Amino acid sequence: MSEAATVRIDAHQHFWQLARGDYGWLTPALGPIHRDFMPEDLAPLLARHGIDRTILVQAAPTQAETRFLLDIAARTPLIAGVVGWADLEAPDAPARIVALAADPLLVGLRPMVQDIPDLGFLARPALAPALAAMVAHGLVFDALIRTEHIPATLAMLAREPALTVVIDHGAKPDLIAGDLAAWREGVTALAAHPGTLCKLSGLVTEAGPDWSLDTLQPVVDHLLLTFGPDRLIFGSDWPVVTLRAPYERWFDAAQALLDGCNADERAAIFGGTAQRVYLARRGRL
Repeated sequence: MSEAATVRIDAHQHFWQLARGDYGWLTPALGPIHRDFMPEDLAPLLARHGIDRTILVQAAPTQAETRFLLDIAARTPLIAGVVGWADLEAPDAPARIVALAADPLLVGLRPMVQDIPDLGFLARPALAPALAAMVAHGLVFDALIRTEHIPATLAMLAREPALTVVIDHGAKPDLIAGDLAAWREGVTALAAHPGTLCKLSGLVTEAGPDWSLDTLQPVVDHLLLTFGPDRLIFGSDWPVVTLRAPYERWFDAAQALLDGCNADERAAIFGGTAQRVYLARRGRL
């Protein structure tokens, strides 16, 4: 195994400052996470678990927040790249994406699809120029979707075969209701597109406060079966994960849930694939 493949990456974490005022979803009702989170809060957790780098992901649908995150990344060596936001339907979306991509720390973009009322948003033809600009500049499309968004995601994948798509949080299976039939079918269809990958992240939040390894194992097994370990990417979803578990509990759970994977497969899931997909194309190794 190469030295690069042994780098451990948390491919999904957030920072925010409430005073910025553009986090519409982040209300006082979310209690423990309704406060500022910055690099000094995360660094000790990463050190404790031997994690070398992170991918910092947007939490507000504004370019101002993306610039805020890029500024943090520029002065924080542990951040390997930023998945930001852009208005993909704006008439000047390609020009906006070119301007953002001039910063090599930008590795991807993420519309907050789960918060968009139109379940067919990703199937809109108006997105095509923006998606072409993302492909041209080596940017990954992070898909924040639930089961009900999978049909539109599949339509986008069929129309944009050159686009690299990473499904966030395993497409958010409804582990509280426990009916996973539609999710299983949808994930199988998503995984049939070879340029599509999936993050092993966010699952405990979907499972509720009484989650256990037994709750999560069927989901992880299906993700392994469909995407394979070479297309799965570990992420903490910190600090959102702390609504259900401290960082270390999710990290330990992910290790246990992947007990059947060999050392090379684990190295890919916990860093190697994130390096290849997010960082190598943007010169961020």
